[in-house]
Amino acid sequence: MINSVYFLRNQGSQKLVDAIGLAHAEASLEINLLLQHLLQVNRAWLISHDRDVLTDDQQQDFYALLQRRLAGEPIAYILGVREFYGLTLKVTPATLIPRPDSETLVEAALQKISVDVAWDILDLGTGTGAVALAIAKHRPKCHVIGVDASAEALVVAIENAQNLDLKNLSLIKSNWFSDLAAEKFDVIVSNPPYIAEADCHLTQGDLRFEPRSALASGFNGLDDIRLIIQQAPNYLKPNGWLMLEHGYDQAHSVAALLKEHGFSQIDHAQDLAGILRVTFGSIA
Repeated sequence: MINSVYFLRNQGSQKLVDAIGLAHAEASLEINLLLQHLLQVNRAWLISHDRDVLTDDQQQDFYALLQRRLAGEPIAYILGVREFYGLTLKVTPATLIPRPDSETLVEAALQKISVDVAWDILDLGTGTGAVALAIAKHRPKCHVIGVDASAEALVVAIENAQNLDLKNLSLIKSNWFSDLAAEKFDVIVSNPPYIAEADCHLTQGDLRFEPRSALASGFNGLDDIRLIIQQAPNYLKPNGWLMLEHGYDQAHSVAALLKEHGFSQIDHAQDLAGILRVTFGSIA
């Protein structure tokens, strides 16, 4: 039946395949998410009610959401939420969209932080708060500080922290270390901008819609990473760790910068695709 859930699912999926080149499975998933968001139902309801017919207003709202996606707007911005490390987080165009790659950074940090320690943890460039929130949730004895230079991003991070009712997290407006005074940390983590300014990917896909200040960093993408590595020793406790997410081809450059600035025990963590995605080192 035209304009049934079943019809709209199939029609919408095919439009995404034809217009923006999504694989059929991914297109179907996105249409399901749009319909669930619109109707405020779960996936099981959607499957069991696929012969239901939407009202005229619901149909119009669905096509409006679909048109935004066909224009390339990221599904996370349309829905206003993204899942990350088991957490449901609010996202807006003021924030980078949390990605599975950054879960590698969380995993690497949690391996260094025992569940029974009360360490001080810093997340630089926290955005939605994704990394800081995940660490704070899984290491409740630790005190986690997330900083971001964007006031708009901090509003989102604060709302996410309130929604998750996390008491061991503070969020501060700071351009990297600029407003942290003389505080020292056991672990510093960061997913900083690491894409080269002239990289063509910045004009493609989801990246077109995300804040450029959270993506690009100089000629080779290493400007912010270099600055963080230079300044981090002043903010780390003895034997503290600095852990950085970076691009697929930057692991060895980041390791060299860490070594140059006195870090030891330098190592890497791989993402789900087997790419060296996180590089870390300890300072004496």
